[in-house]
Amino acid sequence: MPPYRYPTNNFTYVSSCVKYMIFLLNFIFWLFGGLLIGIGFYAFVDKWQATGLIKLETFYDIVLNLSLVMIIAGGIVFVVSLAGCLGALRENTCLLKFYSLCLLIFFLCEMAIAITAFVFPHKVNAVLEESFTDKIITTYRDDPDLQNLIDFAQQEFHCCGLSNDGYLDWGKNEYFNCSSPSVEKCGVPYSCCINATDISSGLVNIMCGYHIQQQSVAAASKKIWTSGCIEIVRVWAERNLYVIAGIALGAAISQLFVIYLAKTLEGQIDLQKSSWS
Repeated sequence: MPPYRYPTNNFTYVSSCVKYMIFLLNFIFWLFGGLLIGIGFYAFVDKWQATGLIKLETFYDIVLNLSLVMIIAGGIVFVVSLAGCLGALRENTCLLKFYSLCLLIFFLCEMAIAITAFVFPHKVNAVLEESFTDKIITTYRDDPDLQNLIDFAQQEFHCCGLSNDGYLDWGKNEYFNCSSPSVEKCGVPYSCCINATDISSGLVNIMCGYHIQQQSVAAASKKIWTSGCIEIVRVWAERNLYVIAGIALGAAISQLFVIYLAKTLEGQIDLQKSSWS
């Protein structure tokens, strides 16, 4: 039996592979977080200069302000990934513990949302309609970023409005309400139209949805999409359930793997410190 070899002064329990893998992954997310902050800040300032006023009085004002959401999300990613970078590079167990705890909280929140949406899809549907329909519809023209997002969603998912009322939701907007003095009264945004773009000229007909609310669903369905977007998105998610589940599972496994790496590095650092004492 060969004699036991004690660790030499050059020996380290800390794996360079684990250490620099954590550093590299978090460095990429750190850059991504900084990019989100930069884009969000630029959009926020641009909106401020264009409108002169940004209302942030309620929770919905913050959630529906896309530039502010980007700044907040980017800030969280920036701080957490920076903790992972420095924790791995400097072999700091406090930063690594903070980093792994944040990842665990993110993971648990994502699982809670996914399970709730899977088990109670209709309940989630109803809550979203009740909570966001009026606010999103009424602020459509007040926030250019939100307007572009709604137009994109309606064009991509072939829907109009948010709730089960469909295109009639737009009657809650001051510009599209039938009592409005606007030329758009009783209308809907052009993004609701089935054929909003003229084939010959390639120009968008922004008047294609004018006075459509006065028509029946059968008549309106010949010109615009009439179903609400929340229900359409729910149906789309059910049809692509396996793809969404596969992506979610891949993301969850990746997060758990990174948490495992962080905890492994913590253990190696603690073991290295104990060998010095």
